[in-house]
Amino acid sequence: MAFYRSTVLVSVDPVCVEKGAYEIIDALHDELIKQGLIDEVRVLETPRLGDPQTEGPDMVVYPEGTHYINLKKAILPKLVEEHFLKGRILKDYVAPIIRPVEEELAAPKAKEVRVVLRNVGVVDPLNIEDYIANDGYMALGKVLTEMTPEEVIQEVLDAKLRGRGGAGFPTGLKWRFARQAPGDIKYVVCNADEGDPGAFMNRRVLEGDPHSVIEGMIIAAYAIGASQGYVYCRAEYPIAVGTMNLAMKQARNLGLLGENILGSGFSFDLEMRMGAGAFVCGEETALMASIEGGRGEPRVRPPFPAQKGLWGKPTNINN
Repeated sequence: MAFYRSTVLVSVDPVCVEKGAYEIIDALHDELIKQGLIDEVRVLETPRLGDPQTEGPDMVVYPEGTHYINLKKAILPKLVEEHFLKGRILKDYVAPIIRPVEEELAAPKAKEVRVVLRNVGVVDPLNIEDYIANDGYMALGKVLTEMTPEEVIQEVLDAKLRGRGGAGFPTGLKWRFARQAPGDIKYVVCNADEGDPGAFMNRRVLEGDPHSVIEGMIIAAYAIGASQGYVYCRAEYPIAVGTMNLAMKQARNLGLLGENILGSGFSFDLEMRMGAGAFVCGEETALMASIEGGRGEPRVRPPFPAQKGLWGKPTNINN
């Protein structure tokens, strides 16, 4: 494994791509080669960094954490020379520090801890080895080798984990209902069809930390007794779809998806399904209708998906 003194994360979200993010990456590679730094500095792709209102394309240089914005190909020779050769920051292109409007907002902000987005901008989303090096799939290994499905459900209940779709329903209860439902065929579904227009929450997770989604879905499948899962994502998110498909392929190659995962006897596989752009498909029953190939229209509940979901089988849907 190569060791680098600096890692550059370049944002490749759709807005930055439209403004030439991939051209920036290619030009940055060329400049690093030209200045003899290609073996010391690695360049990775990542979803949007920091405040989405900052001017892209942008990039962050680690380990110092310098955040450059509004990048242009013309400044890259100077940026590479100044930052990586001379150790000087180009202040004209550094992102401004956004201060809270009122002083009392500073205290809670200082206590914020990233949970869902903890790996975004830290782990290379296109490299499963990078995820594993940051303790990825360790939870799955423990679950499959040391815990029963009911113990997994109780652990989720004890953690007071709730859904992020708006209702805040306890995740452990949803898993338990699906596990207790009769039937040999069950499904797990990841609802990545944004519940709020323009929020881009789900997109950022899929683009920046796909293996966390996969690992969580495998654990959910083990808990409820499912052997097949679906990630439902908007077709308007081609980068997220491509990143997830690559992550699934990598997981299969390492025996983390498919038959007999980690030699545990448990089998589970995933498939991407893309919506046609209907906002209503963020609602779980409309989403299931879309996955089945029908018109994405909500249906009356009960029965709930845990009793009668995809193709009439018990289904666990998580946001």
